[in-house]
Amino acid sequence: MKQKEALDILKSGYNTFLTGPPGSGKTFLVNKYIEYLRKNHITVSITASTGIAATHMGGTTLHSWSGLGIRDELDDLEVRKVCEKGYLRNRIKNTNVLIIDEISMVKASQFEAVNKICQYIKRNLRPFGGIQIICSGDFFQLPPVEKEDKKIEFVNESDIWKKMEMKICYLDEQHRTKDKKLHKILNHIRENEPEKSRQLLFNAHKKNKDLKRVLTKLYTHNIDVDSINYSELAKIKGKEYFYQMTLRGNPVVAEILKKSCLAPEKLVLKKDAQVMFIKNNFEAGYVNGTQGKIIGFATADLPIVKTEEGKKIIVTYADWTIEEDNSIVAGISQMPLRLAWAITVHKSQGMNLNSAEMDLSKCFLEGMGYVALSRLRSLKGLKLMGINNLAFCVNPKALKIDKDFRKLSKETSKELKKMSSFAINKRQKLFIKYLGG
Repeated sequence: MKQKEALDILKSGYNTFLTGPPGSGKTFLVNKYIEYLRKNHITVSITASTGIAATHMGGTTLHSWSGLGIRDELDDLEVRKVCEKGYLRNRIKNTNVLIIDEISMVKASQFEAVNKICQYIKRNLRPFGGIQIICSGDFFQLPPVEKEDKKIEFVNESDIWKKMEMKICYLDEQHRTKDKKLHKILNHIRENEPEKSRQLLFNAHKKNKDLKRVLTKLYTHNIDVDSINYSELAKIKGKEYFYQMTLRGNPVVAEILKKSCLAPEKLVLKKDAQVMFIKNNFEAGYVNGTQGKIIGFATADLPIVKTEEGKKIIVTYADWTIEEDNSIVAGISQMPLRLAWAITVHKSQGMNLNSAEMDLSKCFLEGMGYVALSRLRSLKGLKLMGINNLAFCVNPKALKIDKDFRKLSKETSKELKKMSSFAINKRQKLFIKYLGG
């Protein structure tokens, strides 16, 4: 499905699941819809399954937004107790549209619990109390984290998903990479063809052995990442510059934002340090994942970064905020940078990298290799240090789900094409009017 079709479906008020491979424009489309809703004075709540994904979109975690917290499920008594909180009741009562990004990492039981909370507060037995639900994600990426003795249950296996009459929009345009070989490797992994993806990757990588300009190392474990970053910074002689994060607004919410944000609470920089931008700022000339090197410090100790493309940027403090009802509840300020000799695969989700050194020899989850490789814009930027067989695997359940999603998306597209432009436009206007916009 093309982006324009999917946007028409969103505007028509349907519960919708946006999916497709990395780089197909899911986040771009969600942001377009958020912009459209706000323009029409519709209250939208932006959430994600993880704090990292949430901060990319200026939202909060689904667990925090709903009051679910660290629990996986709720009985009726627990629902009533959660809903006693006045701020939670106001938040959910006023929400017309709920965005849930990285939905693949939400458990079926958690999805059911959030539905119960919304139904109770809205006093409405329709799914999620009548709130329009927009889910976005790719089931081939990292799955929900479960205890060893429990089988993984994806969100679409929940009873409420089946009642939502969810429209599936499988986006198939590629906006991130023009590298056909990388695209093929990722597609082979998605099609459960590990041998084909392995062969293509190894053939392409033979030509990259002399890659000299590698700015970021991707590792599977935090201990390796921290060790590399601290070790590399210590090797550089010269003055250290310290940048302390500041918090404002609701202290509890600000603390959640601090923990979920990629920005370190205390950032230490030196001239020649390898860094990565962790926020989008198109006007300043960088996006989340832009890499570079500290070449000096300007007035007030502002770091000067020379990007991989040769652009020089004087970096100023950036803000991360959480909004509710179009007002800021809490915020943090910090330099939008982190040391970037190394980063975990998990924290790389949502980033676009020009070059990376990857050690995937300790992959411990299906989908981890897929996530790491899909961060690259091109195979020319890959330096592969090691890889295990699990890196080429995806969850078997995700394979079946993906085939179903493609089929359902085609059906949705056919239904839309049967409608006239006038009928689509009329439905969209009626939906905005229904929401009080």
